[in-house]
Amino acid sequence: MKRGLFICLLTLFLTGFASLIHAAPLPVITSFSILGDVTRQIGGDRVQVRSLIGTDQDAHMYQLVSKDLRDMRTAKLILLNGLGLEPLALQRAAQQSRVPLFTVTQNIKPLMLADDGHGHHQHTDPHVWNDPVLMQIYARNIANALISVDPQGKAYYQQRLTAYQQQLAGLNNWASKMFNAVPAEKRKVLTGHDAFGYMAKRYRIEFIAPQGMSTEAEPSARQVAAIISQIRRDHIKAIFMENIKNPKMVQRIASETQTKISGRLYSDALSKGAPAATYIDMFRYNVNALCSAMK
Repeated sequence: MKRGLFICLLTLFLTGFASLIHAAPLPVITSFSILGDVTRQIGGDRVQVRSLIGTDQDAHMYQLVSKDLRDMRTAKLILLNGLGLEPLALQRAAQQSRVPLFTVTQNIKPLMLADDGHGHHQHTDPHVWNDPVLMQIYARNIANALISVDPQGKAYYQQRLTAYQQQLAGLNNWASKMFNAVPAEKRKVLTGHDAFGYMAKRYRIEFIAPQGMSTEAEPSARQVAAIISQIRRDHIKAIFMENIKNPKMVQRIASETQTKISGRLYSDALSKGAPAATYIDMFRYNVNALCSAMK
């Protein structure tokens, strides 16, 4: 009897130990918090995600540190947004790490933006996450990347991807109804930098930004004056600061046009807790804030 109990306990122990070995989560490095969250949604318990550019941090201003290099070298997968979001130093470090590297905006046709308002160069707009329809492709690219380094998890990742894509489709349907309830002539918004081009295209909203696509670029006095004139002429009421940016320029424009600042949008980064702790939370929060300010 004792021997049978011992064998039974030993079998339970070994089975549990084997499952623990199998369940060691895959270390994945993502460049920024939004990509990190979507990777967690698809990877579930099989992944351990670290984002190099954290919550409320500006990807345009990121500086590579030695811990990031070490973490990249010991990861099993590195995921970048691409389309010029990540600084060159981060792109190079990811390539030199010899870890499987994937860009998650593959097969997404990017919007083009003039460089800093001068029109001499064109750049791809990296802010694809502001369109939940495109995010279904983004999510599929993440799932494919995970499957390539963890083929045993294929069914698990595909199941989670399908569920997440359904949430994204529902998010788009809801956002369409919300924006359609705002009269077309009132769908005009001022934000700190040009991060909402994909949302503008999908839901027919006009976004005005003094600071171009990168938060590093400083607008000229002429650009600021033109924006102030437009706000007065078009009676634009929706003026927003961003969680990643110094709000001084938006505050100055609001003051000169005697317009009340409507609040804060989450453009390139999630928040640590509420209201934008996940990508879906962030998108819902932004849509609600925009609709209530534009009406």
